[in-house]
Amino acid sequence: MKILKGTLFFLGSIIALALIIALFVPKNYTIDRNITIDKPTTEVFDYVKYLKNQDDFSKWANMDPGMTKTYTGTDGQPGFISAWDSQNDDVGKGEQEILKITDGSRIDYELRFIKPFESTSLAYIETKSISANQTKVTWSFSGHMNYPMNLMLLFMNFEKMIGEDLDTGLANLKERLEQ
Repeated sequence: MKILKGTLFFLGSIIALALIIALFVPKNYTIDRNITIDKPTTEVFDYVKYLKNQDDFSKWANMDPGMTKTYTGTDGQPGFISAWDSQNDDVGKGEQEILKITDGSRIDYELRFIKPFESTSLAYIETKSISANQTKVTWSFSGHMNYPMNLMLLFMNFEKMIGEDLDTGLANLKERLEQ
């Protein structure tokens, strides 16, 4: 009985310590990546503002070629929704909605993940002219993890995981637009 009490006290202490640590761990994260594309800003922006075009460059859109995709609204306009449903747990089920477009420079999205877990994240793609024929494209993804799940931010490298996917997508975008 003494061993059981000691074990329960030890486990309880570990759980309590984890919950206390989680109080001090940030709940928000943002990952930004960028690339320079050798095309005029207008041409780049006119391509990236359409969510359907992400099928051609986003790593996530290409992880399951058999996923079901549906679209609602007018692509390239606020309110347009691109939804996906996949049996692949790495892809899951969710939707992406255009929230705002700053013509010629930025598209803001909301991503709503449904499966394998529910969460909502914000993202944007921004284009800035470097020169007449060069555009800097920034793709940003930000999320929030509620307490105590934010403790996972200490053990999962979101910067690396999501950042590598954004880098792949931007490299694909560059290759596609510079063809």
